[in-house]
Amino acid sequence: MAEPLIILCPLRSFSSVACGMLGQHPEMYGFPELHLFVADSMQELMLYHEHKGRVKGGPGLLRTLAQLHDGVQTETTIHKAKQWLDERQSWSTKNVFDYLLEQINPKIGIDKTPVTVMKSEFIERAYTMFPKSKFLHLTRHPISAGKSMQEFFQQMSKISVRESSKTLDPARLWLQTHSRIMEFTSTLPVGQSMRLKGEDLLSNPDVYLPQIAEWLGVRTDKEAIEAMKHPETSSYASIGPRGARGGNDPKFLKSPVLRVGQVSEPSLNRALEWALDQGFSTKITKLAKQMGYQ
Repeated sequence: MAEPLIILCPLRSFSSVACGMLGQHPEMYGFPELHLFVADSMQELMLYHEHKGRVKGGPGLLRTLAQLHDGVQTETTIHKAKQWLDERQSWSTKNVFDYLLEQINPKIGIDKTPVTVMKSEFIERAYTMFPKSKFLHLTRHPISAGKSMQEFFQQMSKISVRESSKTLDPARLWLQTHSRIMEFTSTLPVGQSMRLKGEDLLSNPDVYLPQIAEWLGVRTDKEAIEAMKHPETSSYASIGPRGARGGNDPKFLKSPVLRVGQVSEPSLNRALEWALDQGFSTKITKLAKQMGYQ
């Protein structure tokens, strides 16, 4: 059974489209957000979702089970997936991930759950479960990422941008999560992790998709690369049925087609107008430069 690829990045960092792209490679399979690294047992995971006000198991995991078990995602198959999970609350989350990997074997499974980077213990759990997996650190410019986070928080909270930022500060989130990822990947052997600017991947897929494929040891021929340029063909590239509508970024679910053209990168000299604490600016600029931003 192939070791998974785990994408590490905060939310609003192109992870849905990146996973959708890579998952269309003939030798890979892109999962929606599974959240399996936030807990040790399925019972704990279900409580985690319950506390967040979400459907038990989470929409991504339910959609995955419905698709793998029945080949289609409907209210009926989602209900069956819920029943399957209810009967396996005693399983560990690793048991469930191993089960999913068995269903797609011999393909490489790709996990892209942004929540994984919210705590060091989540990242360490992922590594403990799959110590031979590869980790893709996906980045996005702090200014465009922060603006996107701010809009997302406002939409989700249904309150003003300023009010939502009081508890969800984009600057703090960007800085802390990327620092956490880089601290983790620095401990890995050479070749086990790769850092890639999301802007580069989307602007020049013909350049970077072959590099990722070569790193993972899968096909790099023209047919395989072309398949990855069509994330809209993923089984999870649309809004799901009632009971499991999400599982990926809402914007991606509404418009999953890869857009042709250069993704712009703002100047780091611009003020982080959405940051509550401008003291973060120097630290953010320094880390962004390490990632290749100007």
